[in-house]
Amino acid sequence: MNVRRRSSAAALAAIAVIGAAAAPAVAADPSPSASAPSAPSSAPSSSGLFGTTDPQYDGVWRQSLALLAQKTAGVIPSSKAVEWLTDQQCDNGAFAPFRADPAKACDAKTMVDTNSTAAAVQALWAVGGHGEVLEDALGWLKSVQNKDGGWGYSPGGPSDANSTSVVIGALTATETDPEQVVKDGKSPYDALLTFALPCAEDEGEGAFAFQPDKDGKLLANADATAAGVLGVLGKDLVAEAGKKADAATCADAKKPTREQAAANGAAYLTAALAEDGHLKSALGGSADQPDYGNTADAVVALAARGGADRAAKPLAWLEKNAAKWAEESGPAAYAQLIFAAHATGTDPRDFGGTDLVESLNATGPAPRGVTASDTATAGDKAADEDEKKDDSPFGVWWFVGVCLVFGIGIGFLLSNRNKRQQP
Repeated sequence: MNVRRRSSAAALAAIAVIGAAAAPAVAADPSPSASAPSAPSSAPSSSGLFGTTDPQYDGVWRQSLALLAQKTAGVIPSSKAVEWLTDQQCDNGAFAPFRADPAKACDAKTMVDTNSTAAAVQALWAVGGHGEVLEDALGWLKSVQNKDGGWGYSPGGPSDANSTSVVIGALTATETDPEQVVKDGKSPYDALLTFALPCAEDEGEGAFAFQPDKDGKLLANADATAAGVLGVLGKDLVAEAGKKADAATCADAKKPTREQAAANGAAYLTAALAEDGHLKSALGGSADQPDYGNTADAVVALAARGGADRAAKPLAWLEKNAAKWAEESGPAAYAQLIFAAHATGTDPRDFGGTDLVESLNATGPAPRGVTASDTATAGDKAADEDEKKDDSPFGVWWFVGVCLVFGIGIGFLLSNRNKRQQP
């Protein structure tokens, strides 16, 4: 989730310092790395960390998304990169955004958070192994669940839609039923549904709010809506396309089901994307600027709820416009685009002409290889290229004709052709 879609580096720092009261004001930015000052990612850190920017506020987040995106794309991550992430865990199971000295034990001043921890869980589950690390992390997340069933960014802070959704993703990814993770009889789904705006609202009908404002009012938030749709569907960051469905319309219900809330949220996102094909930034002074990360998250949410066709317009916009943003923003941005490609069945190695996988790989330590399925895909591409060559005016049949003229047996030629086309 872009969860997701966390907050900017400055916003995360504010949360750590002044607590959950500041959270509603910082919920809209797609990911920490997308807004932190970025340098070209051509020289990854030798420590195993992805990206070259200061990891103080987003190290674990971007590392987790990068590893998860590599696995999604059929890449076997570097052991060094995985070790960097596991070394960041505190003894109580939680993760902070970044620990400069992992050998030093965490203490009361270590600002651990639910988002970093939930993202790390999803990444480490995907790469395999690390059972004790995962058990400890899940145990910590359950220990800081709020009485309403949800989670805030910081342990003990009021629940919000984004944090609750990314934790749901961690539970789902590890085959833990979120409905069975309860506090005072409330599940994460119960908490998440309290952030859904009714369809009767004049503005933002069907959307999700990040959390109630100081007056208890729910305000529509596109970032929280993309997260909320995935959350109520019980999806993690790597969501598959859902069953094909007609375009959603907001439908009121006295007590909406999870599916109804997802449909309502999808209707809100569809309307928000209708004019330009992208969402706009909610950060001060940048209201007219495209929000690339949130648009990528919206693609995943729409595809998960109603199939890839429902996300076609924003996906096309990303393919045309997002390459430069990802290059400037770094690993987490490439990962978000890979998740969008995955959810819609789009080739991440040719995303509007950009190879997202190779671009992501270049921001971190060299991967160990590719999975068998990814190798097969590469083989299929090579076979297609051979076939294209064969179909050209000067392809194999022209060669056969020439060879026949010179008296070479056609059986020999066909035999060699077959050998070439075998995997």
